[in-house]
Amino acid sequence: MYLLENPVLQRELLVNLRMIRAFVLLFAYVGLLGLVVWVAWPAQQRLDLTTSEEAQSLVNLFFLGQYVLMSLMAPSFAGGSITGEKERRTYEMLLASPMRPGAIVLGKLLASLCHLAVLVFASLPIVMLCLPLGGVSLWEVAATYVAMAASVTTFGMICLTASSYFTRTVAALVVSYLIILPIALFGILFYVSFEGFYEIFRPLFQYTWFDTAARFRLLVLAGAFPAVCLGVCWALFRVSCKRLLHPPDVGSEAKEVVDSEAEQKKAVGMVIRSDQFPDKLFAPPKRTDLMADGTNPVYDKEMRSELFGQGTLMLRLVIQLSMFLALPLMAVCLYMWPQGAPWYTSYVLVFNMLVGPVFAAGTVTSERERQTLELLLCTTISPWQILRGKLLSSLRISTVLTSFLVWPLLLAWLLPPWTYWADTKTMLSYVLIIALSSLTTTTLAMFCSVVFRKTSVALMTAYLVLILLFAVPIPVKIFAEQFFPAPAAVIHTTPDGRIAHAATLRLTGREGTFDVDLQRGESVKQAAKRIRDRGQYSGVKAEVEPVDGKELWLSSSKGNDPARGFHLAVLTGQFDVQVPPTVRLGQLTFTSPFSAAFSLPLTLNKQGEEVPIVGNWPVSIGFLAFYLAVNAALLGSMLWLFNVRWRVRSLATQ
Repeated sequence: MYLLENPVLQRELLVNLRMIRAFVLLFAYVGLLGLVVWVAWPAQQRLDLTTSEEAQSLVNLFFLGQYVLMSLMAPSFAGGSITGEKERRTYEMLLASPMRPGAIVLGKLLASLCHLAVLVFASLPIVMLCLPLGGVSLWEVAATYVAMAASVTTFGMICLTASSYFTRTVAALVVSYLIILPIALFGILFYVSFEGFYEIFRPLFQYTWFDTAARFRLLVLAGAFPAVCLGVCWALFRVSCKRLLHPPDVGSEAKEVVDSEAEQKKAVGMVIRSDQFPDKLFAPPKRTDLMADGTNPVYDKEMRSELFGQGTLMLRLVIQLSMFLALPLMAVCLYMWPQGAPWYTSYVLVFNMLVGPVFAAGTVTSERERQTLELLLCTTISPWQILRGKLLSSLRISTVLTSFLVWPLLLAWLLPPWTYWADTKTMLSYVLIIALSSLTTTTLAMFCSVVFRKTSVALMTAYLVLILLFAVPIPVKIFAEQFFPAPAAVIHTTPDGRIAHAATLRLTGREGTFDVDLQRGESVKQAAKRIRDRGQYSGVKAEVEPVDGKELWLSSSKGNDPARGFHLAVLTGQFDVQVPPTVRLGQLTFTSPFSAAFSLPLTLNKQGEEVPIVGNWPVSIGFLAFYLAVNAALLGSMLWLFNVRWRVRSLATQ
């Protein structure tokens, strides 16, 4: 009954694998990986098959891309394994069946991982195309797949355990992502910096078979790491089985009975007091008196009864996990390494991306699921009051939770040693970017809740759109700069290799700015030497190389590292400056708040020293203008739907 005759496993496989979305996902996944490999394929006609750096970077990119996609997709498949039964009101019948809890948990786990296994096996032909390039052995590829399978299984078990503790899929998803994403980030950093870890443990394996980096990689990926994952999965499996064997009180329609007072007494760690500050900002107590005149009933109901009607476990876990991760990041990025302020801001943005849509994705779909939307629309409450009440309640909770992580940023700005005091404009811009991102995540999730019928579909759609807008532009830009090296600028001169017209150029890098005057009739080689000398003296990391004695090519001294790049401006004179596609692509990252945060300048006055980081204000300004327009369009669309579309639709068509 555990594997071959498991009815839960058979039912899940028959239903899920026959859905259209399974085939669409498989096509999109394989197509995306194939496109990445095709675009990044080495352009050299001859490669050293023993130590091919191009092949190694291509294979590493392939596996890291798969790992990131698996980490993002695992909660979407396993997060609703048990909460889906509760939402479909079949959880009580499942518990009453003669199946053992272990068989239920194992069936749910294997069914949820079956999708991911199909995707992994479908990608094998693509990675096999990379092996003839050399630099990577078949055993290393096999060990990497073993480690990836162990990671995905662990992620699925984490999601399944979270699903057993919550009554709603959205709550299980956000907690799963908060746990999985830091683990996935640590795994990526470990994989990328594997050589450094090998040097640390090298003395222990000096006289053993694992005395080389390749063999040590096999030991870790195919031995130590899967063993750790197996232990974690077994512990979580026991917890989930115990949860099903001794479930909490189940009331009518398979809904768990949540006693607020009993939950507070059994709470581990943080306890929410609804009558105290600041807890009452995001979890006010239930109303015991009549509402005052002019109060929005929708807003009052959402804040006091709807959002936390199924307990506060999810909220307590979210706050505690976020603060646990924020403490070391705050110490490193704001005090020990002040240049890391954009990184801490990025952490706050990631937290808001995860938490913001949770409270807004079910504002309208929950009314549909309870079949109360038509009743709400037939009341005397105007559509604008309904929309405003639901939007403000979701935005209030999202903003308050995010502000808990913004306080360290403000304290680092206002308190001694005043490292960021000279960067007041930048620090306020960080806060403005976070606030606008919070508004965007909430508005977009509520728009998805208006359009779709199920809360889980609305939430996953909101997450997908946010990833495409916020996160995708950054790796696309890095990928283009890594595999398509191009000069930062090309300055054309006369056919004989001399400057045609006098001009003044300004080179702005991450550490400084300098101007250079080019004289008419000056040779390209002389101009290249002068610009190179000025760049070293001014701290701008730029190399200037004459090409065929006729053109000046300005490129980064560290390949195409964006942190070492520079911006070219022609102050006076006539020059034909050709901007490569990679630079233009970087200018289109204004849709990402991460790019906007890293585009802000920093002076960093500390102990009398100045280490300037030149910013790119057009990207940040473009971000603010773009999302102000996006939010206005989303609000207008939702208001139109409330006013026109739903006033004439019946319950049967909902």
